[in-house]
Amino acid sequence: MALMFSRHAREQMILRGISEKEVEEAMKRGSKELQMPNKIIFNYRYFCVVTKKFKENYFIITVKPR
Repeated sequence: MALMFSRHAREQMILRGISEKEVEEAMKRGSKELQMPNKIIFNYRYFCVVTKKFKENYFIITVKPR
C-alpha cells in the first residue's frame, strides 16, 4: 500500500501535529466509512483521514478533526 499526500493534507497534518505514521495507523486501525465508489474516510482517535483509492494506492485528500 503506497500513500500519496495532497499539499492540503500535508498542510493540515502540520497544523494539527499529525505525523505520516499516525495517518498510516489510522488507516490500519480506524473505522472505515465509504463515501462514493472510491472515497474512504478512516475515523481514528481525534481525527479522520479522507482518501481516494486507486488500485492498491491511496491518495490522502485531507486530515481533519472529528
